[in-house]
Amino acid sequence: MIISWNTTNSCNLSCQHCYRDAGVKMEDELSTAEGLNLIDEIAKAGFKIMIFSGGEPLMRRDILTLVEHAVKRGLRPVFGSNGTLIDINMAKNLKKSGVAAIGISLDSIDFQKHDRFRGHSGAWKQAVKGMELCKEAGLPFQIHTTVVDWNYPEIEDITDFAVNAGAIAHHVFFLVPTGRGVDIESETLRAEKYEDLLKRIMLKQQKVPIELKPTCAPQFIRVAEEMGVKTRFSRGCLAGTDYCIISPVGNVQPCAYMEISAGNVRETAFSQIWKESTVFNRLRTMEYTGSCGSCSYSRICGGCRARALFYSGDFMAEEPWCQHKE
Repeated sequence: MIISWNTTNSCNLSCQHCYRDAGVKMEDELSTAEGLNLIDEIAKAGFKIMIFSGGEPLMRRDILTLVEHAVKRGLRPVFGSNGTLIDINMAKNLKKSGVAAIGISLDSIDFQKHDRFRGHSGAWKQAVKGMELCKEAGLPFQIHTTVVDWNYPEIEDITDFAVNAGAIAHHVFFLVPTGRGVDIESETLRAEKYEDLLKRIMLKQQKVPIELKPTCAPQFIRVAEEMGVKTRFSRGCLAGTDYCIISPVGNVQPCAYMEISAGNVRETAFSQIWKESTVFNRLRTMEYTGSCGSCSYSRICGGCRARALFYSGDFMAEEPWCQHKE
């Protein structure tokens, strides 16, 4: 099971698609002591992989202390970062503290397009330098790309860049309109391009030595099976079943893009929320409606619950951008 903690809302960039609308630190973010207790609860609940994200997690001063505690509790800590704050000392300290890998965002091989999307001149150059320093420090890194209509044609080129840079994986995030992402909803891929890109990624997977994974595009499980492409993943959408996220102030959500609170860790122990939340337990029924409800792939795909919520108001409704109909 995988969990993501948005450790802070602070961020040095202003990305157009940010689901957290990050930038300024939120009032009353979880303290170090609360964070340590949260990690204990996460381990107690049976999670194995813990993603430290944000905002920008490297803006949190106690981040290495939190990572070290996660390691002591038997968790595998990984990061989601924009990569711009990584110098050689930080890369070495992350490695020393026990970080297993770090995901660094790169949305185009064209630095101007990336910088515009990330709202900061020089972001591309700094992110790529961060990758180089992680490699120098022996810290595995992977590239994270948010795909929208303008970078849709260059995803394979970014994969090639990832291979040449020494990345261990390239994860492609399909935009879900949440936070600032609502403002660029018109740039999201619709069904035809959505399906086409999944097929292109599966074809590319057969040609490169690193892992490719579409994220927030659970239909990739079906597409991989139809194309005979082997993948280590057995299910698409994990929201509320094998994954959840915790906000900087302790709100627990099924995923980053579903603004529905299952509880707050300041009021209820996380392990209890994970076990007893009505939101999570409804998701675990997998009793979807519409085309997802009648689909033979529903148990291994699940459809994007966040996209269903945004477009229909019901997180158990059908995935709106799926071409597969039965």
